[in-house]
Amino acid sequence: MAETITNWFVTNLQSSFAREFIVFIVSMLPILELRGGIIAGFALQMNWLPTFIIAFIGNLLPIPFILLFIRYIFKVLKKTPLRAFVAWCEKKADKKSDQIRKYEYWGVFLFVAVPLPGTGAWMGALISVLLNLNPKKTFPVIVLGVLTAGIIVSILSFGLLGSLGYGA
Repeated sequence: MAETITNWFVTNLQSSFAREFIVFIVSMLPILELRGGIIAGFALQMNWLPTFIIAFIGNLLPIPFILLFIRYIFKVLKKTPLRAFVAWCEKKADKKSDQIRKYEYWGVFLFVAVPLPGTGAWMGALISVLLNLNPKKTFPVIVLGVLTAGIIVSILSFGLLGSLGYGA
């Protein structure tokens, strides 16, 4: 699903926006995050290092806001027609929180670092808030997780696929 959405962004925005901007925006979005940004950079035939740096920064930009404000935002949204969406987000985060609950900060790191669908910085930050983990301790752990995921996705996208003749 993430690849399909990423391809939509690339296809529909590449004639109007700079490649770097597309990678940055895709990396900021939940679900797509860093993995989508790196895939977008690969599809846009960017070099791996600028793609990695832009996707890394784009993925991390929303995280402090999630860590600091999501509880308040959810509280406000629960009083609106979006309360079902908030309940869905909380249920999804709770469902994925078992391992994080058990290992706390190591759990957050592993959850963010393994680039699988449904994992990543957004969900890791949301789960850490719902588990009342300290945001000052959680943010550096998420940074390391995003860095690790970025290395893995870059190697898979640019290394493996690049060696097969795809990408920049």
